[in-house]
Amino acid sequence: MSRTTQIFCVSTLYGAATLAAAIDSDCFEEPDRRVLLVFNNSATPETTPAVDEMPGFGTLRDHFDDVLSFNEAIRPFHPGAWQPRPDDLPLFERYLRLLWGLGDDRVELVVESIQVNPALGLAQIFTGAPVHVYADGLMSYGPTRNKLDPLVGTRVRRLLHLDLVPGLTPLLLTEFDVPAQVVPTDAFLKVMSGLTGAAGELPDLPDSAALLLGQYLSALNILSPAEEEDLHVRMMRGAVERGHRAIVFKPHPTAPARYSRALEAEAEKLGVDLTVLDIPVLAEVLFAKARPALVVGCFSTALFTASAFYDLPVARIGTGPLLDRLTPYQNSNRLPVTLADALLPDLENRKGEDPVDSELLSGLVGAVGFTMQPQIQSDLRPAAERFLAQHLGPRTQRYFKKRRLTSLGLPGGIPERLSFLPRNSTARRVVRRARALKKAVKR
Repeated sequence: MSRTTQIFCVSTLYGAATLAAAIDSDCFEEPDRRVLLVFNNSATPETTPAVDEMPGFGTLRDHFDDVLSFNEAIRPFHPGAWQPRPDDLPLFERYLRLLWGLGDDRVELVVESIQVNPALGLAQIFTGAPVHVYADGLMSYGPTRNKLDPLVGTRVRRLLHLDLVPGLTPLLLTEFDVPAQVVPTDAFLKVMSGLTGAAGELPDLPDSAALLLGQYLSALNILSPAEEEDLHVRMMRGAVERGHRAIVFKPHPTAPARYSRALEAEAEKLGVDLTVLDIPVLAEVLFAKARPALVVGCFSTALFTASAFYDLPVARIGTGPLLDRLTPYQNSNRLPVTLADALLPDLENRKGEDPVDSELLSGLVGAVGFTMQPQIQSDLRPAAERFLAQHLGPRTQRYFKKRRLTSLGLPGGIPERLSFLPRNSTARRVVRRARALKKAVKR
């Protein structure tokens, strides 16, 4: 009988901690061999430390028999850009089995982000291998971002996820009836406690400080660099207005240094104490070690771990404009932004920003998920229609685009008596002529 080898694919320390917690909780049967396969998906992997090179990884190492690098296996290609050709799949499977000492082992894959490379490519190479998907953050609450090949999707056994939003079931992979399984919070916190102890010395952080979380949204082309700098400054001002005189800023590891300098100038102007953490450390380590009095961010997953797992006060800022600017509408960040905007308190305490009633949350997520991916999540249409007919109002309409609702024939779009217009050839011809005349007049 052949051996069984489980290959756990990871690109972040947070994801590695999630996997370690799942293993500790007996979410996986005991195999003959456990391999941690590291993906370094950063824009320049050559200059960015991989997961197994980060402080604290040693506490996770004992969960696996071997640690291997996918980047090394496909060098000089980038793991996020490389896609094996269909005709080459058997060749690459033989190559990887030889390189990683798999022989004729029965392989099981545990991956994140199954709908894109490198996880998708690996699942295609090991044709027939059972696949387990784990969620590294909030995106699992949204729909699958791309239509997944049934030859891959039907092999997915389950979705493992942390209970970041208690009571909410993820939409990811539900089109294949993939069941969701919660990784126990206690196990995750225990793993994080080990990481915290191994993280080394941190700078002395002030008591009762407000912790600001940077996300580097300009790298995703969601904000311009200037807008992101302004967002960080607004974070600081909001925290100061709430009475915090000590500020800790944790920039994104790949964010430019000028972000910190802009905050330093603002801190001097406001007369507050600013500490910039320019060392690679998980936010959860800071939650445990420093116990900040307030955690501020935009839509970072760490806001939800701070609130749900560490019982820390949190506040969000900047989510409203992002809902308008995320493109295309089905951008996979839409659900994380929606959850942050709907559930977390507004830092600036503006009117009309109260959290959405928790009883409406499941309906809201289902409606947003359907409008994002109406073909993949077609079974959600009746529920989306009910939610929009009953609950679309001043607090919830920001999560939907009128044009999107109209194109899908949903409540909240153009009134039904006018809905024929977008499909009417005469009406379209009149609109084209009017636009042409308007341009001619401007000339």
